[in-house]
Amino acid sequence: MRYISTRGGAQPRSFTDIVLEGLAPDGGLFLPESYPQLGERELASMRDMNYRELAFEILSRFIDDIPAVDLRRMIDRTYTAQVFGSDDITPIRVLEPGLFILGLSNGPTLAFKDLAMQLLGQLFEYVLAARGEELNILGATSGDTGSSAEYAMRGKRGVRVFMLSPQGRMSPFQTAQMFSLADPNIFNIAVRGVFDDCQDIVKAVSADAAFKAAYRIGTVNSINWARVAAQIVYYFKGYFAATRGSGSSNREPVSFAVPSGNFGNILAGHIARTMGLPIRRLILATNENDVLDEFFRTGCYRVRKGAEVHATSSPSMDISKSSNFERYVFDLAERDSAQLRSLWARLDREGSFDVAGMPLYARVAATGFVSGSSTHADRLATMRRVWNDYGVMIDTHTADGIKVALEHREAGVPLVCLETALPVKFADTIREAIGRDPERPSGFEDLESLPQRFEVMEADAQAVKSYITAHCRG
Repeated sequence: MRYISTRGGAQPRSFTDIVLEGLAPDGGLFLPESYPQLGERELASMRDMNYRELAFEILSRFIDDIPAVDLRRMIDRTYTAQVFGSDDITPIRVLEPGLFILGLSNGPTLAFKDLAMQLLGQLFEYVLAARGEELNILGATSGDTGSSAEYAMRGKRGVRVFMLSPQGRMSPFQTAQMFSLADPNIFNIAVRGVFDDCQDIVKAVSADAAFKAAYRIGTVNSINWARVAAQIVYYFKGYFAATRGSGSSNREPVSFAVPSGNFGNILAGHIARTMGLPIRRLILATNENDVLDEFFRTGCYRVRKGAEVHATSSPSMDISKSSNFERYVFDLAERDSAQLRSLWARLDREGSFDVAGMPLYARVAATGFVSGSSTHADRLATMRRVWNDYGVMIDTHTADGIKVALEHREAGVPLVCLETALPVKFADTIREAIGRDPERPSGFEDLESLPQRFEVMEADAQAVKSYITAHCRG
């Protein structure tokens, strides 16, 4: 399996060559030259696999330059009951016949991103040890990526983490998860700005080839292909769980609803569908920052300026510029790098592009995408409804997903809503919605009262470079 850039200017490379990288050298994102294809026989053979077996079966198709015995060992060390609470790893909950929540938030930071990040930590340590190298990870977070990355990388040999977050834009629980870590290889930077400012800094530093090479800069954001690949696994797991006992073949369609900000989570569903998993619809949900919903409804992709980015009660989706969207548009463009470059040049120049009426936009329907948005009032109402009707407490982002999911629900098609985090991460909104506190898992009782360690910085790439330089030399 070789990997190419969406911009078409990088030589095909192996998995271990790209796993430590962020952007490709030409500024694009890495993708496989082609997606593995699975027929009904292969799907049938996977149906009764546990999560570790399923992860190996899928990921080994994308990773062929790590010996199978080593890849299996890393997967087996990652997906354990000790780390994720049970051997099921991603338990499914039936709300009512045909309506499910896939539990993705049982890892160490109580968010779905642990499922990819815990494996990424293993892969990084393995590749760095094999090469005798060190890595400085530069990341940006709107809420959950940061803590998931830091918990996955804390104490890892040869790895430092520099994590940018928008100052004052995360929930108190999310903030404390990151800033309370005292590990010497973890550095938190609170940026005066919004998430897009943080993300732009990561891209600017990654685009400085000389600095990136000198300080061995890598990324754990979802622009890292390994994270997307790891997320493909739970779509298969969710599909088999939702169709278990249905008596039908392995071609029964299932729809998935996905709250989406940076487009990595739902991109994994797009890839699973392209591989042959019978996904009927991919239902994309946004919050008040509805850039992605606007694209799927109209064909216009317009990045909002910082002042236009709303601070919401589902803060992990307070994103205007979705990094992984480029990978999806590359597929819509039938992998025409020239067309992709033209669109992104227009985006950089004008802040938007409009593909309505173009063949590229006409292909959206064939990929199964539909979309919708949710407001604060919507998510409160959905949280109350799910609590009153099913006795299930959900977080704010999952509420956005369920609200939009129910708008697109089709009779006779199982609908799986992806959970994104546990409710305790957004306790203030839970109290507002249902008048009670969420349960706090063991080990997190006094999290917000712990000492916090972080630096406040302007949204300036050069300042971040100077900070990295000082702490690498120090």
